[in-house]
Amino acid sequence: MLQTANPGIPAETWESLSIGGRDAQLLSLREGLWGPRMDAVAACPNCTELLDLNLSTRELLGQRGLPTNEAVTTSLGEYTLTFRLPTTGDLIALGQHGDLETLSARLLRSCVLAAFRQGVAVHPGELPPEIVGGIEDQMEEADPLANVQLSLCCPSCDHTWRAIFDILSYLWTEVEIWAWRMLADVHTLARAYGWSESDILELSPTRRQFYLNMVGA
Repeated sequence: MLQTANPGIPAETWESLSIGGRDAQLLSLREGLWGPRMDAVAACPNCTELLDLNLSTRELLGQRGLPTNEAVTTSLGEYTLTFRLPTTGDLIALGQHGDLETLSARLLRSCVLAAFRQGVAVHPGELPPEIVGGIEDQMEEADPLANVQLSLCCPSCDHTWRAIFDILSYLWTEVEIWAWRMLADVHTLARAYGWSESDILELSPTRRQFYLNMVGA
């Protein structure tokens, strides 16, 4: 989607963005297409009640993290570590072969640039679980848009939970719905007036809706 919207920018540029950096671009793209307001629905996991959610691209974009390519050096217990943020290119390189734990370990190894325990170099694959967890926490803090979670409370049963909001799947669904709607509009106007698809698509949204109203669509 980003490549299509920005044909002059190489695909490698998008792949090099951190996950949060990429999602910030998707949020900006979505706002340019349909404005800042995003309506969504969440089902309560306790009683299945549906909650209507009103989200804002601008509020989410206010949570931008570090620049994509900036490395982070930190100390966790006896360890000094330098890591970078995961990118879309990293996820593409991982593929889908292996369980989640194995893929997560491979991703971490590719993002940890250096690890030392009291001055002695340590392989990223040998870091203890508590250190790995600490790195993951700091990655999330540095790139908050990579894992957007909404705090929700059900008005019917007062159950509280956290739900993940993924702009990638949200925007793709919106584009898909829009595309099917456009095809239906073209079909309706082509049947009513005999116009070609290109002629119909050249109409402004306001004029296209006027003609749809005239034919009772």
